[in-house]
Amino acid sequence: MLEKLRVVQNRYEELCARSEQPDFYSDPKRAADLLREKNELEPVVTAYRDYCLAETEMADARELMEDPELRELCQQTYQEAKERKESLYRALQLMLLPKDPNDEKDVIVEIRGGVGGEESALFAHSLYRMYTMYAARHGWTVELMNYADTELGGVKEADFVIQGRGAYSRMKFESGVHRVQRVPETEASGRIHTSTATVAVLPEMEAADVELRPEDIEMQVFRSSGAGGQHINKTSSAVRLIHKPTGLVATCQEERSQVQNREKCMRMLASKLYKIEQERVNAEVTGLRRSQVGTGMRNERIRTYNFPQGRVTDHRIGLTLYKIDEIMDGGLDELMDALASADQAARLAASGG
Repeated sequence: MLEKLRVVQNRYEELCARSEQPDFYSDPKRAADLLREKNELEPVVTAYRDYCLAETEMADARELMEDPELRELCQQTYQEAKERKESLYRALQLMLLPKDPNDEKDVIVEIRGGVGGEESALFAHSLYRMYTMYAARHGWTVELMNYADTELGGVKEADFVIQGRGAYSRMKFESGVHRVQRVPETEASGRIHTSTATVAVLPEMEAADVELRPEDIEMQVFRSSGAGGQHINKTSSAVRLIHKPTGLVATCQEERSQVQNREKCMRMLASKLYKIEQERVNAEVTGLRRSQVGTGMRNERIRTYNFPQGRVTDHRIGLTLYKIDEIMDGGLDELMDALASADQAARLAASGG
């Protein structure tokens, strides 16, 4: 690892020197790429330099311990430097793990009611509300693409984009089956029902990022329905795209223009195709081995929301939090931090770190 860190430091110093050259900005795109790389390497180099400084302090303290009058003071200095060095070593191990290239992307979220009839649709609406409130806490924007509700205010399906830096890095562990245990408002006897909803999370891709051939796409137009503006049911502005080779479907009806809805559908279709290819490659590389936090597949039950007991349990990492109201109001950071840490630990173990 230390040799790799030395290579990183050399590259960083090379980029610093390059950025000071008079002709650096003659190619703005190239300059932007180099500055982005320099900024990504900077925290690693800073931590590595602190690590080397701690090593030097340990060596100096060890040498001064030979003086009986300084031994006690130097032992304390040595111990503090040693603890700092060990902490920095662990941090550097994590920094050197391969980054997910999609972490900084916007994210497409698809929510569907699952098992449980109307109660599952009401729970799907609760999840939609939870994620939109989480996005608001982070200053991200939510762009609705497709929304079909029920007469009682539930959600049959909701597709939306969360736009914000690092949105995918935070949301990517939410894919799977979410289970709720609560007494439905429609239940007169007070009996607890168990229902589910499914969540799929995709990094938003542009159509240019994947191979989308026009002849492989069937386009259907129809009148918008459900929540929306004055254009609802007046014009055939809603668009459904079907990718014939895979059977994947993308629907958008929230814009007034058919052209705008088709553009959003193409982004969603590109994201779905990318996800399929990514899962295929990952399966080949890992031999279908599941990571500690799960595969993120829709058929995997990942979390239970138990309202009578006020608890939320994430089954992948065995974490239970008794703060269901806060979580349903968008307070997801504690869960997401724990999932990210578990993923890092699993990848670190897999890399032999």
